[in-house]
Amino acid sequence: MLRRLHKDQPETFAFTSANQKWADAQITKYPAGRQASAIIPLLWRAQEQTGWLTRPAIEQVCAMLDLAYIRGLEVASFYFMFQLQPVGSVAHIQVCGTLSCMICGAEDLIGICRDKIAGKAHALSADGQFSWEEVECLGSCANAPMAQIGKDYYEDLTAARFTEILDELAAGQVPVPGPQNGRYAAEPLKGLTTLQDYDSGKTQYNASVQLAVDLGDTIKRIDGTEIPLLTPWLGKVVPAKKKAAPKAKPAVAKAASKPDAAATGKKPRTMTAPRKSGADDLKLISGVGPKLETVLNGLGFWHFDQVAKWTTAEIAWVDSNLKFKGRIERDDWMAQAAKLAKA
Repeated sequence: MLRRLHKDQPETFAFTSANQKWADAQITKYPAGRQASAIIPLLWRAQEQTGWLTRPAIEQVCAMLDLAYIRGLEVASFYFMFQLQPVGSVAHIQVCGTLSCMICGAEDLIGICRDKIAGKAHALSADGQFSWEEVECLGSCANAPMAQIGKDYYEDLTAARFTEILDELAAGQVPVPGPQNGRYAAEPLKGLTTLQDYDSGKTQYNASVQLAVDLGDTIKRIDGTEIPLLTPWLGKVVPAKKKAAPKAKPAVAKAASKPDAAATGKKPRTMTAPRKSGADDLKLISGVGPKLETVLNGLGFWHFDQVAKWTTAEIAWVDSNLKFKGRIERDDWMAQAAKLAKA
């Protein structure tokens, strides 16, 4: 399936203070130079904040992780958990359409989505409150057919009950999730065949549903205020650190760093400013993100042909100034730059 960014995009994106604090904490899970590993949780948090994943949000996350924008787009477009278009303000309905659910009536549920929400998947309802899509197996085959709404599973659905659920959501209610036919969990429809006398500590609902009921509103998106932010890997709560959203790059970037006087190797020939034709987009080199591009500009590198000519000794000098040992040779910036220069 071809997945593209939505044609209508907001101008900017910025995490809320609570979500920014959470995002900064996630990055600290990973060692220096490996912060890109946090991209999926950060993209997910951005989606939770706005309901869908926008281009400015992807770029903001990439800027935080020192990644080229294309890397973030690759991740966002690969995983179907990321919504690349606006979703319903109340709920996005994900109907399982795989074998067990299809046999047990998923087609009826999809038909209801087409009738009550929109004729096509990923389209908004007329009032903008709902959207829907058919998804692959959600792993609740014993309770087929089912749909995921918000954070919860609604299982053992019938066409009539599914219609009622949509009506309840539209009325501002949050239907109790879990099995909709009286089952406690995923026991046989005819009743338990084992552990029939076991009820020690049994709650009104199964553990997942009970937590949802206790929370009271599980279609509400995560906003970072649900529980205190704990960082046991640091042994303390991480204070909020505000980061500005990426701004439009000026025609000529100002020098952001000075060469390290103690740098090893041989300094390459540099330039105080780009040529009249304008600076090359060094982010096209795999491994160069917005921050590294700024550092390279500050060191005097503005064009692909400059990078392509680095010798082994010159690579060592640049390497020691970038503070990312081995990245240049690992990603072979010189060969990439040579091809880009020819193009």
